[in-house]
Amino acid sequence: MNLTISGHHLEVTPALRSYVTAKLDRITRHFDQVVDIKVLLTIDNIREKERRQRAECLIHVKGNDLFAESSHEDLYAALDQLVDKLDRQVGRHKTRMQDHHHDTVKRLM
Repeated sequence: MNLTISGHHLEVTPALRSYVTAKLDRITRHFDQVVDIKVLLTIDNIREKERRQRAECLIHVKGNDLFAESSHEDLYAALDQLVDKLDRQVGRHKTRMQDHHHDTVKRLM
């Protein structure tokens, strides 16, 4: 799994990097077919203070790409919301990938 963490108008500190890695570990624990994860952390100069800090993530899993973004006045809270969104998407993707078709009794004999 490749993990890329980058910042826009923001320096990615080792503490921030370890927080992102710990949070994304939850997703890789639920679904082990994650190929690539790209995280972009941004601070915008917009008037709305509650939407200033933004976290975006693109996850490439086997068969699909999942994208989520979250904005909050606190970057750590934005990351928490982002991981919650991604966890739900990965769970949905995992259930779609499972084969729910069962062979009938006639075909087994």
